[in-house]
Amino acid sequence: MQFDIKPPLIHDLIRLHGKWLPNKLALIDEEKTLTWRELDQRSNQVANGLLALGIKSGDSVAILMTNCVEYVEIMYAIFKAGAVVVPLNLAVNEQGLINMLNDSQSKVLFATPEQAERLTGQLNQVPALTTSIIYQKTTTLDGLDYETWRDAEPLTHLDIDISDNAPCNIIYSSGTTGQPKGIKQIHRRRIQATYELALANRYHQSAISICSLGMYSNIAMASVFCPLVVGGTCVIQKDFTPTTWIETVKKYQVTHTMMVPIQFQRILEADNFSPDATSSLEAIISGGSPLFASLKKEISDNFRCVVIELYGLTEGFNTTLQPEDAEGRLSSVGKPFPGHDYIILDDDDNELPWPNTGEICARSISWMTEYHNRPDATLESTYIDKNGMKWLRTGDIGRIDEEGFLYIVDRKKDMILSGGQNIYPADIESVMLEHPAISEVAVIGLPDQEWGEIPMALVVLKQGEQAPTTNQIIDWTNQKVGKRQRIKRLEFRVDLPRNPNGKILKRELRKDCS
Repeated sequence: MQFDIKPPLIHDLIRLHGKWLPNKLALIDEEKTLTWRELDQRSNQVANGLLALGIKSGDSVAILMTNCVEYVEIMYAIFKAGAVVVPLNLAVNEQGLINMLNDSQSKVLFATPEQAERLTGQLNQVPALTTSIIYQKTTTLDGLDYETWRDAEPLTHLDIDISDNAPCNIIYSSGTTGQPKGIKQIHRRRIQATYELALANRYHQSAISICSLGMYSNIAMASVFCPLVVGGTCVIQKDFTPTTWIETVKKYQVTHTMMVPIQFQRILEADNFSPDATSSLEAIISGGSPLFASLKKEISDNFRCVVIELYGLTEGFNTTLQPEDAEGRLSSVGKPFPGHDYIILDDDDNELPWPNTGEICARSISWMTEYHNRPDATLESTYIDKNGMKWLRTGDIGRIDEEGFLYIVDRKKDMILSGGQNIYPADIESVMLEHPAISEVAVIGLPDQEWGEIPMALVVLKQGEQAPTTNQIIDWTNQKVGKRQRIKRLEFRVDLPRNPNGKILKRELRKDCS
């Protein structure tokens, strides 16, 4: 006979913290607080309610909500029920939301009233949805009132055997138009990724984290999950404003924050910012988009804590530049997490020695399993080396120095990173091509000190059509795309450069427009 035990997954940690840290605060938002016992019990109620609605292991459950403690208890409840969390990006337009609901085959949708109203009359386009809306608060619209529904369910734990290889969430990196691309993760790798992040970013049981980004993003989920694995506390902000963020950090003596560069820039510009106001911070982590060396230095000079830059993919791979390695390397994103690995390839898929520049390919214990319903995209992202080992193509161009430190140079893919959010040009282009005067269009990302990058459109007009102005096309486009996808600049062109196969050469356009 041998002792054997299954390593705890996220839902197991909720139960254990509820048992051993019952009166410690787990969550705080503008309206309420929850202890670990209360979070455990409420997530039990929601999980029991999902089972009563017919949700089974592996079913998808979507969340379309602004940040609040209910978001977290719902997310943890979905894990407990053995279902799959599908957090929906609030910045995506309505058709994009419908696309993601259909692609994930979500059977239940949790939504706050203001978000639910966006989909009024459209949910009949999602045939898999069995319970159309469960509102957080009472509303005049049809649907179940969240608190009434939840509180009618028992507090008992669910006796469900959830495999550590079962899917736990699908995070969409796109989806405004066309076929969305969902990143599918399993329980074992999700908890492993969280442990790694917590360790690299110096979380501990007394840590108080603040989550100020929408919880549909992976970096925001990390802000919530890292305190989870150490039994700490997370303060959740509904919306990010720099003055309120500073007041909240001071009020709750926040120790850890994980944000995108533009947020740090806005905080440093706020009238109420001072090093004293944020003196409780022990570690600040910047990720989501490149942190310019000048801003990194300004952060280091004004915050009395360690500054850690995080580079990573929702698909699973991370590096950090730790403060002890930052001197003389402010432009670097550091080295991989322990247990992670990366190589760089030339244009012919030959592995390059150090130092050199090429496409970054990575291996990680916290990898996604696949792009949901997208075997083509999964195959396209796979590189197999001469030994038969699989690597994930990141699509990023990186430079590796003599000591193994990584520097992000460019993106092989056309993805734009603006304010820490992924923007896919093809989504915007497909919308713009619906304009009656547009013949061809290419959307590229331009460097921007405030946002990291901004979308710019290069447009070829149809012959014989009445020529609109650039502002008219910008206004027309920005009414049809998601908030984060709005184009900031537009230029007319006679033609667009293409290769022999007809593909638009966006790298040339970026050089021309820089």
